[in-house]
Amino acid sequence: MAENSWSREELENAYQNWHATVNRAGSGEGSWRDFLELFTEDVVYHEQMAGVLEGREGIWKWAEPSLAQFPGSHTVSFPEHFHVIDETNGTIVAKLDNVMSDPGDGSVWGAPHVSILTYAGNGRFSRQEDIYDVTSFLDLIKAWGRRAMELGTFDATQRAWFAQVYPETVPSSAADR
Repeated sequence: MAENSWSREELENAYQNWHATVNRAGSGEGSWRDFLELFTEDVVYHEQMAGVLEGREGIWKWAEPSLAQFPGSHTVSFPEHFHVIDETNGTIVAKLDNVMSDPGDGSVWGAPHVSILTYAGNGRFSRQEDIYDVTSFLDLIKAWGRRAMELGTFDATQRAWFAQVYPETVPSSAADR
């Protein structure tokens, strides 16, 4: 494999922009459409539950229902544990937390994931692979939703989503309705 010509500074700047863009999208200050602009047109994105997504629009077909709509829209930040840069191959590996919105009691709910990014130059990436424990993520969403319902912070539409997708999370006593 030929050595890439990108400087560590360029790789670091591209990663910092990626991380800031993800956090802006999660917080609602930006859009998940902005996230797509971080990739080449022919990007290949590996997402554990969605599989292999090809091209920006392939990513959007997953991101829009998964990240831009409920409950993914309640993933509000992605604090970093660490990132490492492989200058030779133009690869960046980052471990982040996916943190959900406050369910109403000030508690923090999150689960970690690892993103592997392959740099393509000009601030864009040609590949991303996300690695996480699927069961932990599903358990997180269920527990977070259960807590928000206990606190009464979900609206009827959100509660109905949980009743349809995870009926076991919805309190059934008359006092909880």
